[in-house]
Amino acid sequence: MTCVVAGIGLLPAALSTGIGSQVQKPLAIVVVAGMMLAPIVILITLPALISMFSRRRQSGIAAQGQFAPAE
Repeated sequence: MTCVVAGIGLLPAALSTGIGSQVQKPLAIVVVAGMMLAPIVILITLPALISMFSRRRQSGIAAQGQFAPAE
């Protein structure tokens, strides 16, 4: 939600065409695009990559849904 609000807040700077916008516009476009892309990367791509490359494997009793007694 923070990323979306920050992206929406900079949207007028990214779409501006007035005096001085030649300096602000490129930076605002990059920031807005990054803020809109960050939630997708954090919520979808990162968990998928973690589960794909995780070295922790389930084995034995724990894989069947039963827990071993604590020692």
